[in-house]
Amino acid sequence: MNKTNNLTPELAAIKGEIEGYAKSYGLDFFKTIFQLVDFENMNAIAAYGGFPSRYPHWKFGMEYERISKPYTYGLARIYELVINTDPTYAYLMESNDTVQQKMVMAHVYGHVDFFKNNYMFSHTNRKMLEEMANHSARTRRYIDRYGLEEVESFIETCVSLEHLIDQDAEHMGTEVKKTEEEILAEEMVMPKIKVDKEYMDEFINPKEAVEEDMKKNQERLRKKGFPLKPEKDILQFLIKHAKMQPWQKSIMDMIREESLYFAPQAQTKIMNEGWAVFWHSKIMTQNALKDSEVIDYAALHSSITQTGQGSLNPYALGWALFKDIEDRWNKGKHGKEWEQCESMEKRREWDTKENKGLEKVLEVRKMYNDITFIDEFLTQDFCSEQRLFTFDKHDVNGTNYWLLESRKFTDIKEKMLSGLTNFGLPVMFITDANYKNRGELLLHHKQEGKISLDLEYATSTLKNLEKVWKRPVNLETFVDKKWIILRSEGEKVSYTETKQEDLSYKY
Repeated sequence: MNKTNNLTPELAAIKGEIEGYAKSYGLDFFKTIFQLVDFENMNAIAAYGGFPSRYPHWKFGMEYERISKPYTYGLARIYELVINTDPTYAYLMESNDTVQQKMVMAHVYGHVDFFKNNYMFSHTNRKMLEEMANHSARTRRYIDRYGLEEVESFIETCVSLEHLIDQDAEHMGTEVKKTEEEILAEEMVMPKIKVDKEYMDEFINPKEAVEEDMKKNQERLRKKGFPLKPEKDILQFLIKHAKMQPWQKSIMDMIREESLYFAPQAQTKIMNEGWAVFWHSKIMTQNALKDSEVIDYAALHSSITQTGQGSLNPYALGWALFKDIEDRWNKGKHGKEWEQCESMEKRREWDTKENKGLEKVLEVRKMYNDITFIDEFLTQDFCSEQRLFTFDKHDVNGTNYWLLESRKFTDIKEKMLSGLTNFGLPVMFITDANYKNRGELLLHHKQEGKISLDLEYATSTLKNLEKVWKRPVNLETFVDKKWIILRSEGEKVSYTETKQEDLSYKY
């Protein structure tokens, strides 16, 4: 980063105006600092995931090229970037016109309100700007000490495994959980019989008997297996138990920390973007727009909310759902009486003047993530009004076409929820870290919804896991209507069929 400018007096005044409108609606956000940047710096920040500094790796250069080309040819541009920190930093493209800057600022305040109040972000590191800089400095020290090729190669391995985390762990409660080592340590110590007099201990708890009891308990625990229960946070397990050098564990811990930080953004993409559009739409149309700016704003807003071929636009879907919730709670279109009404005419004219729409959307933005949001508020009426349908690619005479599959509400909802579960990726667990008593790793692919396993991708993942574990890695999965065990050993990847009753994970 070599160029950041403070806001011009005009933009500073607009910022104060938009911030005032946002607060008047009840939005609650961190202090927000806007900075003007040119398109090169904007693209560089975007390539770094919204941060001005990240650990050095070639993937960020590739991302910069991917982002820059559409801008160069006038096909796309980035209007703003905002990151989840306190205070919050937002970047404005200096080439934006006044209408664009107004809308972007209103959009940003929606995001910052969401970051601050949605429960999925409550455990995130609000000082991640400094932490990312620390990661960068730490990695450069390792490069100086161990060499660029070795460090970058290990980072590449870690990055290929970065999704193998338990993204829900941070939200399961605030109590401090015992580590697996602590549980094992407690179970492997046989409690002694309590004695009133210390001198009686050697008679009541003879050393030989205590040691024999401990050996029996250890053998019992070995038969239980390790880990004691399926472990979803595979990166954390590797950090604790894989034979890595200290600097390698440090790198993997850094990758895991960043992956956990970005996880809530992936888990709330529809809500977060929809919430920002909801508020920029409301603030602009009800407060900030001048008559001469309406057409420019309409063109800009429509470009953000349009849906392309073969894709779901999170901005458009989230915005439409929040508008629908606001309308339903303003008119009382919820609850038992509404659900039991079968008259289409009555449903169209339904309006109890409840006027609790704004209160409801503020509540929803606090308590839901994308999965619970879609599950709770995607209704059959909404799907019909929005004309939603499912689609997929089909081969027709050697050519792939996007074809409509279904307009059924249940199919639409199921496909959306399936695509949102675990980022749309297969769910994996470590079930045995001493598979067949050979120190090998055994994973299980949990069958959830219709998320199938890409065998080429799975093979690559197993090879990278083997690099870290330094022993063969095995994976139980369901392919072509049969259970198989994929095995990565050296350069060879093989598979054998198995029976469901022999799986390490019981359904």
